[in-house]
Amino acid sequence: MQLIGLTGGIASGKSTIAARLAEHGAIIVDADHLAREVVEPGTRALEAIRLRFGDAVIKPDGSLNRSTLGAIIFADAPARRDLNEILHPAVWKKARQLFSAAQAADPNAIVVYDVPLLVEADLRRPIDFTLVVVAHSDSKTQKDRLVRLRGMSPSDAAKRLAAQATNAERAGVADVIIDTGGSLDNTRRQVDELWRRIASGEVPTEKPRTPRAPKPLPTLETWNLRDRCDPSPS
Repeated sequence: MQLIGLTGGIASGKSTIAARLAEHGAIIVDADHLAREVVEPGTRALEAIRLRFGDAVIKPDGSLNRSTLGAIIFADAPARRDLNEILHPAVWKKARQLFSAAQAADPNAIVVYDVPLLVEADLRRPIDFTLVVVAHSDSKTQKDRLVRLRGMSPSDAAKRLAAQATNAERAGVADVIIDTGGSLDNTRRQVDELWRRIASGEVPTEKPRTPRAPKPLPTLETWNLRDRCDPSPS
């Protein structure tokens, strides 16, 4: 089994990349979806959130009040860290179960772990990806998408972006950077080329990935597979 880590900031185009990889046959494990599962009513994670943040973050039906919790954590870095300490272990446990099930069903499966907070969480759990793919668009484009497509105010959009890892920090763990700042067709072409290389074995598979120090964001007109493949235009 090949395990691909896919990450990117909010409104970076990561979901577009995941959807295209799924069309090619990848098995997608969505960390955001798992994060919703682990805080369903009656779960240990939801009770831990209630104890930490109070009854105001719980709706009358017993479910998580995401808007109330979001307003707290995006304005308070320590609170955000506390939430991540609750969520990340629970999400990672479920993700590993899905990875194991995929490998048991097909030892040659290509599994993509779609995880927004890979950089923020990677020191808390083993990093064993075959490849790490980062979706990139500049912060101005991300902010515009949040305001135009998600209806956020400019100030709320800026807070969301500031609460996440920087582009340079994500570049520090990337094996492949896909530029999503252009047209949808251009993004898809890059993903198609990435899939061709993965499916043909043009990626390292013999050892786990390890955390890397942040580095300056590389040029995004082309992308590399960390010296294992010749760079080629998308």
